[in-house]
Amino acid sequence: MVRVALVTLGVIALVVGPAWGQARPAPAAGKPAAKPAARPGAGPTAVVRMESGGEFALEFWPEVAPGHVKNFLDLARKRFYDGQRVHRVEPGFVVQFGDPQSKTLPVSDPKMGTGGPGYTIKAEFNDRPFDRGVLGMARTQDPHSAGSQVYVMLGPAHFLNKQYTAFGRVTRGMEVVDKIKVGDRITSIRVVGP
Repeated sequence: MVRVALVTLGVIALVVGPAWGQARPAPAAGKPAAKPAARPGAGPTAVVRMESGGEFALEFWPEVAPGHVKNFLDLARKRFYDGQRVHRVEPGFVVQFGDPQSKTLPVSDPKMGTGGPGYTIKAEFNDRPFDRGVLGMARTQDPHSAGSQVYVMLGPAHFLNKQYTAFGRVTRGMEVVDKIKVGDRITSIRVVGP
């Protein structure tokens, strides 16, 4: 009986041991080891409240777009987005906001969608796909022309991948985003966390 148990343990050790003991390959010479993926909820988040009712929450991806995340959070902390209206809704595609002119201009004004914070930031194209709920930064034909206008994806649009900067996603309240219409006003965007 003892002999059978020892043989069984030996067979298990031969089968499981090599897999358990496998070392991870060392990084190539001169290259640092890859950083572990950030755990969800580790960084700041934001809550967007709509005047028409409801709210949605955003998480950000500073590991792939640090400049975009910082820019959005800085603007939100300054209450830049508070009182703005959504100026673009393309069903199945995007809900877009971030033009400060939307606080006063009619949404039908030809200048709507052309405003920004008075500066631009460099593109941070990355591997995050533009799937439903992803937060992206709008821009002109110039890749480095983004400023304050952002959009939430209503559906996947992978033709935007690596052409625009994805820097976060909706984590709660996508049903609120789905109901947003052109002209709906953002009451506030409040940053939660660091």
